[in-house]
Amino acid sequence: MTISLIALAILLGLVFMRVPIAFAMAIVGGIGFAMLRGWAPAGAMVGNAVFETGLNYSLSVVPLFIFMGNVLAGSGIAQGLFSAADRIFGRMRGGLAMATVLSCGGFSAVCGSSLATAATMSKVAMPSMRRFGYSDSLATGAIAAGGTLGILIPPSVVLIIFGLLTEADIGKLFLAGIIPGILGIIGYLLAVMVAVRLKPELAPKVGEVHPMTRADAISVAAVLALFVFIMAGIYGGFFTPIEAAGMGAAAALVIAFVTGGLSRDVLWQAFVESASASAMIFAIVIGAEIFSNFVTFAGLPDALADIVEDQGMSPWLVLLLIVLIYMVLGCFLESLSMILLTVPVFYPLISGLDFGVEILADPDALVIWFAIIVVVVTEISLITPPIGMNVFVLRSVLPDVSLGTIFSGVYVFWVADIIRLALIIALPILSLYLVT
Repeated sequence: MTISLIALAILLGLVFMRVPIAFAMAIVGGIGFAMLRGWAPAGAMVGNAVFETGLNYSLSVVPLFIFMGNVLAGSGIAQGLFSAADRIFGRMRGGLAMATVLSCGGFSAVCGSSLATAATMSKVAMPSMRRFGYSDSLATGAIAAGGTLGILIPPSVVLIIFGLLTEADIGKLFLAGIIPGILGIIGYLLAVMVAVRLKPELAPKVGEVHPMTRADAISVAAVLALFVFIMAGIYGGFFTPIEAAGMGAAAALVIAFVTGGLSRDVLWQAFVESASASAMIFAIVIGAEIFSNFVTFAGLPDALADIVEDQGMSPWLVLLLIVLIYMVLGCFLESLSMILLTVPVFYPLISGLDFGVEILADPDALVIWFAIIVVVVTEISLITPPIGMNVFVLRSVLPDVSLGTIFSGVYVFWVADIIRLALIIALPILSLYLVT
């Protein structure tokens, strides 16, 4: 176990030195494995990790779902969603911030990426909120927090990766994310209401509300249709979750063409951005696979299980400690990297615990519940200082807004997320109701 802890310390040190996380995990994992088994076995392990990851059919969902989201982002669907949501909440103080949260939830349902959702919605929502006199803190806070919904509301690339790591049913993971995702949207809407009630200067008084246009209605209908098409196809037995990625990408192209948002430039940009994002994700997956092989061979999961047993720790205390570890790691690591790095260590530990709850007696239900907890904690980490990946995405898109301003705006949403996390932990049925 000692060598594993030293390796983790070195890994975090490399991350602080701005070494890309994929290369940091591969370097530490490869050298660590070589110290335990020798250089020849380590070379074979690294080669197998690269080869098997590149040929893993299940991972084909990653570029396809990313492409689907990029096509819709370029076709103007996000603008239509925001306009439609504004028609719903426009009569309320802080209505544009609420519309941002709702449109982020809708867009993330067909995008699957928090960073892409935050980047896209910042271009759509920020100009409108500034034009109507919203404070930069509330405006950017709503975008950053709303963007986190992209890793929970299906189809979610992170849930897919978690399913591949644990061999859990991806379709059930998608179902399990729906209710917590809806709770997230409701919590964020309430957070806006509380913020503008306590500080009216954050948002202007209610302005003129215009009726929903035909283009807005088409955008909403397109997103709902695509979401229903994917989910109904999976649970109706028409195609598998992996095949759903291809069907969703094809459907997105049809929607973009029918709505007039598909052009040569949009299509080319979608291909380029999808290839770039997929290459980054595959590099992280390969690095995580190498590091996971090392820590597993070094016996870290078994050592942690022995410590829990020897100390007589309560399963709930173990879960709380894992959540706290994720909160800390999320301040320094990107969400996908964190999950790939930690799930191989924590999943064997959690799967061997008895929480004394009837619904969690089923091992499949236990892993699904744990998956939702991990993803929600990861959502929180995306807006937690000092890193907060969504915050830095907004900072790059909106260079005139300081990090301090954005972090001050996400505080109220962070509190809402903590409350939601507590509910999901205390009431497993929230994650498992649609699954059981």
